[in-house]
Amino acid sequence: MYEVLIVEDDPMVAMLNKQYTNQNPHFHVAQVVNDGTSAWEYLTKNTIHLVILDVYMSQIDGLALLRKIREHNLNVSVIMVTAANDTTTVEESFRLGITDYLVKPFYNARFQQALETFRSRQDAFHDLSSFSQVNIDSIINTNSAKSSVQLPKGIVYTTLEIICNFLENDINNEYTGEEIADKVNLSRVTVKRYMNYLLEEGKILGRMNYETGGRPCMLYKWNIK
Repeated sequence: MYEVLIVEDDPMVAMLNKQYTNQNPHFHVAQVVNDGTSAWEYLTKNTIHLVILDVYMSQIDGLALLRKIREHNLNVSVIMVTAANDTTTVEESFRLGITDYLVKPFYNARFQQALETFRSRQDAFHDLSSFSQVNIDSIINTNSAKSSVQLPKGIVYTTLEIICNFLENDINNEYTGEEIADKVNLSRVTVKRYMNYLLEEGKILGRMNYETGGRPCMLYKWNIK
């Protein structure tokens, strides 16, 4: 469960942000504050994974708070949700490493996409111990989050894409789950979960190999349709 801090001075927007966030079962709104000073105090005393941040606020504005978060190396991600759409604000926000940027007014579907962009990346960081170029390309592809919302619990699009890319790029060979795990740098437990999902979806083929000289094992390959 990811803990979220909402920083928004408009009560109606703050309520909407909280409602949308709590609709996603992977997120929990820990606190809602209406200014940057209160947000900073809360961040320094509590564990927060994600900040939903407005720009236009009294005392410390959103950009000033974001700079402070980066200067102090707080381990927290930030999604900007704001009416600010000028080039300077948008560019500096991305330069300071935000996960996503939503311009008011926004729709729930776009808000959920922003949450899933964050979650997909965090889950990939959790699953992987090191990164190949394919891994990195999948993580920075924010469009992948669009498909995450429709996936079942425990299946994250970024990780799914890593496995699918590997199998689809080597359609002539079969691999055990252990071999796939080693090739894509994922845990064997994780790969087994994704193999079961891909078999159910008909994306891959699987057969039992009894010629191992020991315990039989499953062999998987991409299903060429």
